[in-house]
Amino acid sequence: MSDFNNYNNYNNDSGNYSSYVDNYDDSLSNGSQSGFGMGEPTSYYFQSLVDTSAVIKKAFGLMVIALVITAIGAFVTPPETAISMMSGGSYFILILAELGLVFVSNYAIRNNNVILAGILYAVYSFVTGMTFSVLALVYTGSSITSVFLITSATFAIMCIYGYTTNADLSSIGNICIMGLLGLIIATVVNMVFLHSTGISLVLSYVGVLLFVGLTAYDVQKIKNMSETVGEDNENALALYGAFQLYLDFINLFLKLLRILGKKRR
Repeated sequence: MSDFNNYNNYNNDSGNYSSYVDNYDDSLSNGSQSGFGMGEPTSYYFQSLVDTSAVIKKAFGLMVIALVITAIGAFVTPPETAISMMSGGSYFILILAELGLVFVSNYAIRNNNVILAGILYAVYSFVTGMTFSVLALVYTGSSITSVFLITSATFAIMCIYGYTTNADLSSIGNICIMGLLGLIIATVVNMVFLHSTGISLVLSYVGVLLFVGLTAYDVQKIKNMSETVGEDNENALALYGAFQLYLDFINLFLKLLRILGKKRR
């Protein structure tokens, strides 16, 4: 989310909307992913352990629910409302609100408060959907649909790999996390100083690689964590995993949409 002043006096020209989304989707995806680096939930000292497959299934189920909520938010929110939310002073309020949701969710999960964490997870998903309503102004509906399907297939492949591989993906995950930090810095520099569409496109390619790696890493991390927690923490871990996977999916979708999406004339 960068120079929103360009949109305070926006018109119906799709080029203006396109520039707006190019700036917005980088900061939303990168900011969300980096902001939710909560680490593993703690205090898992119970005698009975959970079923790994059950945790994974719950995590994916909750992630799908969040994606549906995001789609609903995008569908019911007029694009003009989303642009207003992310312009001027409202932009900073939105940033603080999203960060607040992330940190309180983190606190709730660490304290095994699944109800509060679930509510905040749903609110976060809906707010994200509200901001996504502007995508329909830039990209064609068929383009958004096709990229969503490509994202789903890519995401599924990496999840299967992360769950089934015997290789330790910790080093890959650490590299991707460090790469993500570099991507955020490069994105901010480009948005504030360079304003280069070419650099923005290159960063999108880099982002795809990073989030593909993070998807496999996060699935393996959730699997490994589920082998050491107790039944009382199963839902909290599933919710934590769902949030991580949701962010991976959303980020991957945004990057692929920028690369493959067909813009409106």
